[in-house]
Amino acid sequence: MMKTLRSNEIQIGDLQLRLLDDKALYLPDKQALLVSDVHLGKAEAFQSMGIPIASRMNEENLDRLRSLCDQTNPKYLFVLGDLFHSKHSLVTDVLADWDTFLRQLKADVTLIVGNHDRNLVSALPPLPMDCQLEAVRLGPFLLSHEPAVNHAAELNICGHIHPVVKLRSPTDSLRLPCFFLEHDQKRLTLPSFGEFTGGYEVTLGGNTCAYVACEGDAISFTKAGPRSTGNSPV
Repeated sequence: MMKTLRSNEIQIGDLQLRLLDDKALYLPDKQALLVSDVHLGKAEAFQSMGIPIASRMNEENLDRLRSLCDQTNPKYLFVLGDLFHSKHSLVTDVLADWDTFLRQLKADVTLIVGNHDRNLVSALPPLPMDCQLEAVRLGPFLLSHEPAVNHAAELNICGHIHPVVKLRSPTDSLRLPCFFLEHDQKRLTLPSFGEFTGGYEVTLGGNTCAYVACEGDAISFTKAGPRSTGNSPV
């Protein structure tokens, strides 16, 4: 039987997922908030190459994440990889701000190590979070950074590719971060949480769907065009 959904929720099989405006996912049954590809310290990495990028970006990303935690009050926070951008990101201010965020948060935090993090984990100071080098099972979900292949979970939730969907009109076009669902792969890819991270334009076909969360609603895009999801706005 189909569950009653909020306007920003989708149901995949028996699984209920809440798509949040700020490029995050909440799993109500697991009290878990998921984000991917935060890329803290990307500005500092560019600064190390002599490119002037404002450091305010890290503070804005953490403010957005605090707001999401306030909204959902999660028991668990999972970062699906690429928390930090590079070795040049591990400066005192970036690490101190992340440490402060962790200590203020009333949730267990797990980083599923991504390709940008792999060579950095050993260089991190002690932080109140768990680091997992492999994918993590969370009930029916398999949480990973890169897309999992031939998995046995009901749904693989991952990041890594920074999906965006391109909307076109006769006079303009727009690229929007999206949640990308591949039905045949049993996979949902999260948009990049961090700002200034770019995006990969996904192709919509018969087995795929892109969701854009906007103003408390989830809008799905398929080859047939856009439509609002959830059937019971709250």
